Amino acid sequence: MTDVVLFEERLCDNGKRIGIATLNSERSLNALSGDMVDALYPKLLDWHRNDEIAVVFLQGSGEKSFCAGGDIVNLFNEMKSHPGEYAPAIEDYFTREYKLDYLIHTFNKPFIVWGNGIVMGGGLGMMVGASHRVVTESSRIAMPEISIGLYPDVGGTFFLNKMPDNCGLFLGLTGASINAADAKYTGLADFFIQADKKQALLEQLISIKWGDTVALNHDKLSDAMNELERLSNSAVPVSHIRAQKSLIDQVTEHHNLADVVDAITSAEVDDKWFNKAQKSLAHGSAVSGHLVYQQLKVGKSMSLADCFRMELSLSVKCGQYGEFYEGVRALLIDKDSNPQWKYKNIADVDAKTIDWFFTPKWKEAQHPLAQLG
Repeated sequence: MTDVVLFEERLCDNGKRIGIATLNSERSLNALSGDMVDALYPKLLDWHRNDEIAVVFLQGSGEKSFCAGGDIVNLFNEMKSHPGEYAPAIEDYFTREYKLDYLIHTFNKPFIVWGNGIVMGGGLGMMVGASHRVVTESSRIAMPEISIGLYPDVGGTFFLNKMPDNCGLFLGLTGASINAADAKYTGLADFFIQADKKQALLEQLISIKWGDTVALNHDKLSDAMNELERLSNSAVPVSHIRAQKSLIDQVTEHHNLADVVDAITSAEVDDKWFNKAQKSLAHGSAVSGHLVYQQLKVGKSMSLADCFRMELSLSVKCGQYGEFYEGVRALLIDKDSNPQWKYKNIADVDAKTIDWFFTPKWKEAQHPLAQLG
């Protein structure tokens, strides 16, 4: 069997090493399987502790995708086996995934994610935690969970709240796909480097005079990336969000979810990107819309660790409730694009249902992620 993640260490000119990890499932667009998580976590932890490793470089195989999301087909099968019930395997998968994401967020040395091609869901959860997040001319980034009855997890509570203005709310509700320029504007990425300069970057990593001072190593890496970004500037795409910033501000300024959703879906604008976002929201799960709105509201002042703890409870309950199951069925299993959501619109959703989602599943000491942070 082929290894789901490939690991390599390259010797630098001054004796330090680069750790390179490659998600190796090009056929699935490098969707993050449980086996990938199980391979990545111990190796990254080893590199985290190894003083000989100066920097880590994480990429996806092929040119189409860094990582297109989590292994939701496998999660679907678990939900199918436990209809309307708690599914232990779902808790296990999300627990391991969030531990991996948190490790990347808190890594003690420069960590590069090469966010080329598709970066969605679980892929973004890994990328956003890196210290040096690279996007290219082909980067296509989204948290499209509203279309499958889920919500923006993998730390979305934390990083969507960090975005300027109400961009996080807009992207969470619509699942809109954004490009490299948008990713830099919203704080999801740090550097724009053309895809054909990846080898040049790797060669520079070998020649950098890495030391034992982490802060200086970060600066040395940033200097190298800034130079490659300067050489790539002519290829930067036009930002969708910047082009529609005033409209996004206008539709998200309301103080309740129903008004925000109505403003987004009823806005009259001749823009393909915004129109696609409108359709995604209109056809998405009303329950998911409420989860997005509430997670951003209650998560504003939460630490990263507390965000992951809240999300684990939400994700396990999503696996139990049925909306997530129906969304995946319609999009990826039967592919009829006709999900039968439990509620037709935002106004119909019972407040008690949303309260149930946000009632913690575990006491603090018993939480599977109690050791984070």
